[in-house]
Amino acid sequence: MYAVVKTGGKQYRVAAGDKIKVEQIAADVGQEIVLEQVVAVFDGDTVKLGTPLVAGASVKAKVLAHGKHDKVRIFKMRRRKHYQKRQGHRQLFTELEIGAIAA
Repeated sequence: MYAVVKTGGKQYRVAAGDKIKVEQIAADVGQEIVLEQVVAVFDGDTVKLGTPLVAGASVKAKVLAHGKHDKVRIFKMRRRKHYQKRQGHRQLFTELEIGAIAA
């Protein structure tokens, strides 16, 4: 059984026991959270698709850690104009361990 959940403006395919990194969620490490924006649930041959969300479906997850992704380097340049700009960015994330999927 697996589900497609929506969090942080992105969609993730999750199954019980998976570890995923999502956009930062305001929750403490070790805290149980419930992801209620479930787009689809797949259970063998049974498929439940939401319009846009599956009614009554939820996914329980445990917060494992918070951190920052690797640095993304941004370099802008205009040739022959003596313009160069260097910039970097590290996006924050929350690591989740997926528990039960309730459909």
